[in-house]
Amino acid sequence: MYRHVKIATVSEPQAWAVGLCAKTRTLPAGYAELDLKLGGAISSAVRRAEFSAEAGEITCLYPARGAQRLYLLGLGDPRKLGLRKGDPRELTAEAVRSAAARLVKAVYAAQVTRLGLRFLPGLGDQVDAGAAGRAIGDGLGLGNFEFARFKGKGNSNSKPKPTIDLTVDVDGPCREPAQRGLIISASANITRTLAATPPNVANPAYLARECRALARQVGFTCQVIEAAQARRLGMGGLLAVGGAGSAPPCLIALEWDGTRKAKTGNKASGGRPVLLVGKAVTFDTGGYSIKPAADMDKMKYDKCGGMAVIGAVHAAAKLKLPVHVVGLVPAAENMVSDKAYRPGDIVRFFNGVTSEITNTDAEGRLILADALAYGCKRYRPAAVVDLATLTGGVIVALGTFCAGMFCGDDKLRGQLSAAADFTGERLWQLPLWEEHRTLLKGVHGDVVNSGVREAQPIQGAAFLSYFVSADGRGNVFENPPSGGWAHLDIAGMADVKKDTPLYPTGPTGFGVRLLVRWLEGWR
Repeated sequence: MYRHVKIATVSEPQAWAVGLCAKTRTLPAGYAELDLKLGGAISSAVRRAEFSAEAGEITCLYPARGAQRLYLLGLGDPRKLGLRKGDPRELTAEAVRSAAARLVKAVYAAQVTRLGLRFLPGLGDQVDAGAAGRAIGDGLGLGNFEFARFKGKGNSNSKPKPTIDLTVDVDGPCREPAQRGLIISASANITRTLAATPPNVANPAYLARECRALARQVGFTCQVIEAAQARRLGMGGLLAVGGAGSAPPCLIALEWDGTRKAKTGNKASGGRPVLLVGKAVTFDTGGYSIKPAADMDKMKYDKCGGMAVIGAVHAAAKLKLPVHVVGLVPAAENMVSDKAYRPGDIVRFFNGVTSEITNTDAEGRLILADALAYGCKRYRPAAVVDLATLTGGVIVALGTFCAGMFCGDDKLRGQLSAAADFTGERLWQLPLWEEHRTLLKGVHGDVVNSGVREAQPIQGAAFLSYFVSADGRGNVFENPPSGGWAHLDIAGMADVKKDTPLYPTGPTGFGVRLLVRWLEGWR
């Protein structure tokens, strides 16, 4: 794909792209000048009986003058775009994102380097330019992704295309939000690249090196708690899961404090940071509770929660958001050897809670437990959000259409839901009650790491609740952070099994755009 995509003024575009809604039969007034420049190509197309502009359709025309190509982007029913000002519906700008993603692929195939893009004239006067522009930037960035690092000579039957850059001229009111969306999607693509990197390369040590490099490039801080220090701190869960890995486990701590230079900081939080925690199991065999062979190769995606945290902190620093955010990424490889932990072991975590191991394939909650307990004590955060590909049960419950959200704080739940609606990274609330915690009652330890068959995704959240509190002691039911805690189970959203308009088969970077949108409104 393109080496870089940027948004800037282009004097003479090689190609133009315009957005049109379904059943458009007359030329939108805002396109009149461009249509004249292109020899009437737009008006001629919309008058044709076969023209439909259904969501996702893209048509390439060759104007008689004015540009080499004209792309007509189908946006579907304008009532379903969710872009109109004050529109309370949950529907998002997914049609615009998809159209922009398809567009960047199409212009790359034509080796276009200068593109003019006009959307608002086809959508009407009441469209929210901020939402539309952000969706354009999302689509251009997410669509410009390819993981080809390991493709060699044996994979290609044709001469590879040269690496080129694309400059996109987006119309006025959409330009700034599109630029912002492009920056955030670039961070999401870093997440996707790390997620796709295979386990023989991307072990915990590799992730630590990559995070240090990103921190130097962008300007946030990165500290790594290595295995020896984790042992001194009493992080038994992290050490147990990673004990048999190809590299020792570690806890990566990323920090961006945009409140130091900003005129206004986190007033609502009293200056305390927001804590993001993401599970990064770089490969998961299931340990001695070994997984079936089918699809075990996809277990490199068991690090996607942690990669989303990396991408979110990266984007916050790139955007210079006036927030103080800490990202913790516990990284471990769950393998089998004489050093691996076993069913029947009892593990003691950073906050002193102990767990009987009933299933070594319920490992993600063990490394998250240490990271959450450490983060709550070390940083005393105002709010905590964790992300993890934690359970297959959430896919059984919700499918691959949204992530499961567990959040007992009404305000935080509302904020995250609004961010989900805006970005299209959808969430659905699931319950977490005190009764669910009784499913994990231990016999010889405080809790078990996996209980009965029922309420399986909720058990994961219930386990984590023992390690989240305002001060690192107690649990979230007794002493919650002032701004709340949310656990997001993203197991069904971390990757796609077949190509979609936004994502080729592989990782999606789910969570980056959602978290950044939430952080943008955090005060």
